[in-house]
Amino acid sequence: MKRKRRGRADPDTPVEQRWNHNIHLHPLLLDALPDPCGSVLDVGCGDGVLTWELADRAAQVLAIDRDAASVERTRALVAGREHVEVREADVMIADLEPSSFDAVLSIAVLHHLGLQEGLVRLASLVRPGGTLAIVAFGKTRTGYDLAHDAVGTVVTRAVRRRYGGVWEVQAPIADWHDTYTEVLRAATVLLPGVRYRRHPMFRCSLVWTRPDDWSPPPAPR
Repeated sequence: MKRKRRGRADPDTPVEQRWNHNIHLHPLLLDALPDPCGSVLDVGCGDGVLTWELADRAAQVLAIDRDAASVERTRALVAGREHVEVREADVMIADLEPSSFDAVLSIAVLHHLGLQEGLVRLASLVRPGGTLAIVAFGKTRTGYDLAHDAVGTVVTRAVRRRYGGVWEVQAPIADWHDTYTEVLRAATVLLPGVRYRRHPMFRCSLVWTRPDDWSPPPAPR
């Protein structure tokens, strides 16, 4: 009998019973959706849990990921949902119509894209009045962030026991280099009115409603 790693949930855990630090913040992203939500883009769908949840929240869902294995896992989760499309693509160069989505969501993806370039690209895909909601990583550099991390460690232990362990991410993982302060500064400059929040679960979030007069800033020379 194969033993699971200590603190890790069974890899075959049903999707609705999975838990990890990313899944813990899915309600924040889902609550940010406009009501009603006609079309939503899930950027970097990874293991497909968020896409699976979005299938019940939006009329049309497009989930993209540049990792072929992630695309296949997501397709398997949403099989039979005709209003959900899962596409292998890199959001930075994909043929996506600007200003065409009611909501653009991403979790643990921004550091793969580049902070400023990624924020501008994702924002440009949101229609005026639509929502951009991001959960991102940052490096801890301040006492404020250290306090959040300390709380996160305690909360993680408690929640992990409730779910029988952490469901391990199967999607590719990359290092991140921006601090939480740098994420906040970039978002404040590029996304006027953005709502930033630091979470104990070793993440931060950005929620932004695109103003009618917002336009992508010119590319640096």
